[in-house]
Amino acid sequence: MNTILIDHFINDAPIEIGVFDVDMNFIKCSNQWLKKMGKDIQEVKGKSYYDVFPKTSTKIKEIHSHCLKGSFSSFEGEKTILPSGKIQWLNWKINPWKTEEDKIGGLIIVSEDVTHKKNEEEYRLKAQAIAKIGGWEVNLITNNVYWTKITKAIHKVSEDFTPSLEEVINFYKKGYHRKKIITYISSAISSGTPWNAELKIVTNEGVEKWVRTIGKPEIVNDKIVRLTGTFQDIDDRKKAEIQHQETLKRLSIATKTANIGIWDFNIKKGVLSCDDSMYLLFELDRDNFSNVFEAWNSAIYEDDRKRVLNEMQESLIHEKEFNTEYRIKSSNGDIKYIKSIGDLHRDENGVPVKIVGAKWDVTEFKKAELELIKKKESFAGVFDNSAVGMALVGLDGSWLKINKSLSSSLGYTSKELMKLTFQDITHPDDLVVDLKLLQELIEGKRDGYQIEKRYFHKKGHIIYVILSVTKVSKIDGNISHFISQVVDITSRKKAENKVKSVLKITSEQNKSLTNFAHIVSHNLRSHSTNLSMLTGFLINEEDEKEKKQIVKMLSDSSESLNETITHLNEVVSVKLNVLGKLEKVNIVDVLNNVRKSIITQLNDNNVTLNVKIEKTHCVRVVPAYLDSILLNLLTNSVKYRAPDRKPIINITTRKVNNQIVLTFSDNGLGIDLDKHRDKVFGMYKTFHKHKDSKGIGLFITKNQIEAMNGRIDVESKVDKGTTFTLIFNMN
Repeated sequence: MNTILIDHFINDAPIEIGVFDVDMNFIKCSNQWLKKMGKDIQEVKGKSYYDVFPKTSTKIKEIHSHCLKGSFSSFEGEKTILPSGKIQWLNWKINPWKTEEDKIGGLIIVSEDVTHKKNEEEYRLKAQAIAKIGGWEVNLITNNVYWTKITKAIHKVSEDFTPSLEEVINFYKKGYHRKKIITYISSAISSGTPWNAELKIVTNEGVEKWVRTIGKPEIVNDKIVRLTGTFQDIDDRKKAEIQHQETLKRLSIATKTANIGIWDFNIKKGVLSCDDSMYLLFELDRDNFSNVFEAWNSAIYEDDRKRVLNEMQESLIHEKEFNTEYRIKSSNGDIKYIKSIGDLHRDENGVPVKIVGAKWDVTEFKKAELELIKKKESFAGVFDNSAVGMALVGLDGSWLKINKSLSSSLGYTSKELMKLTFQDITHPDDLVVDLKLLQELIEGKRDGYQIEKRYFHKKGHIIYVILSVTKVSKIDGNISHFISQVVDITSRKKAENKVKSVLKITSEQNKSLTNFAHIVSHNLRSHSTNLSMLTGFLINEEDEKEKKQIVKMLSDSSESLNETITHLNEVVSVKLNVLGKLEKVNIVDVLNNVRKSIITQLNDNNVTLNVKIEKTHCVRVVPAYLDSILLNLLTNSVKYRAPDRKPIINITTRKVNNQIVLTFSDNGLGIDLDKHRDKVFGMYKTFHKHKDSKGIGLFITKNQIEAMNGRIDVESKVDKGTTFTLIFNMN
């Protein structure tokens, strides 16, 4: 009975079972194994295992031999190749069986086909490798930690690295991330809570990396004995996600802050949709309009409405970008300018389906644009009417723009000069030097130059001039054109009886022109370049906040340009309008008039004014210049007074030979001459923070005194005061 049961058990077993004698010949075999071999029992019964499976490895034969001596063997994942050539993975169990005499009668071999399971495991491992997913395990009984190969690779440690639990925790970034993993592990150990979190680690190479860590506790007999989980490198995805969120956040903030309305027009349905910003921008009540297109259309200024609708229609017909500007009327009746752009979107078949776009208020930009036009017109007026001959000259020497003074000096009309180059009217003996310096300027060896040269008048006679040339660069640094200042000195050359006086004036003119050339080079070029750059930025800028800032910068730059041109003309007029205007004036009378004009300022600041001037002291000056000089020195002493002491101003005069020496001293803030001696009388040089400081007063004062053949010197100590010494001619 037992034998029958055993036969049935073996025959019907769902796994592969075989019974063999001591010579490894088949005695019995399960139907499952027969089916796998494609044979019946009669074909294999009595035959050797090794004849049926001729490709049996030496290792398996050794195991069989070992088990026939009474041992038991079990091993998993044995790779075999079936007669069909198909690869098979088997789990083996081999036991010896005994006869009634208790002798080994052979072997019972049980094999289980785990090919499917093995393939799934291989696929899983490959998928984990591709997804950078590693495994880990912590044995809470032994405190041993196990990391898979991928986990170690993520941490950038060697394959033989075996971490402790403390080392595992310390890989997490110090602070938030380390505290979180400690909390997760503690909760898992204490209450069996699993976790799934995205945290940062710092690899063995010191690189921060985002990972996903999943942990699950294993409970045996109500006790947590092990933690297992996975570990995935998500650094690229996480960083991209963070960047995307930041971009969306910035975009949201930007559109809200800049009051930019977003809209889209469904081409097929003819329906316009807008966000709330559009209604705020147009000052419309959403509830009063059932149709958004109607609301938008009715808000457009009547004179612009037809044009804008035609432009949208053109955009749809020709499938191009919608880009326009139009006006609307605000609730208080003011006109607002709106910029609107739209991009055509297509479906998967390339058919246009909608236009998506944005609109924003560009009123301030339009106002700035109109203001800029006015400033340019103002600049052009100053340029044309300057007392100094001025011209814009192209790189090839052609005249681009000529003012009236230059045309008058050379005898040509502007139209006639435009047909010539400066080479055409330059004296041959002066042309080589001029061109050499110009080439050095082009090569970047100098920013400008000044020479005395000769031009041919239209009538053929020689015109002597002092020429100052500076370069103007474009935004990319390449030279755009040149600015030339031409001072006609022909009369000086012809007036032999005034050679000494004219030479001195010319020397001073040269100094002024050097400053003038530098100022023009620096300021006019800077202003021109700055205005050009700001205009370019304004046209291309989409951020409303940045646009408002650029508009303000444009306004400030325009005002600064206007002020600079005024100062330059004032400096030039000082040098050109002195001769023949010197008069003999009494210093006391002039000072009294100046003091009366600022008496309130002197009293309000409790100024003590000590004057010791001889009533008979007179000087030969331009009266308005002396008035300006004394006024500037007095107001400077008040402006730069020391905050911790009462201001005192001492004014004295003395006669030295045929000159009057006027000393003007105060006890104010003083100037650090060790740092600034060469800059005291420079244009736009300031030495104290004061809202009214422009750095023009002392520059004008020095030019006025020197234009009258006088001189000014300064001595000063920080927090002690300043003394100016002025020398005037009596005759």
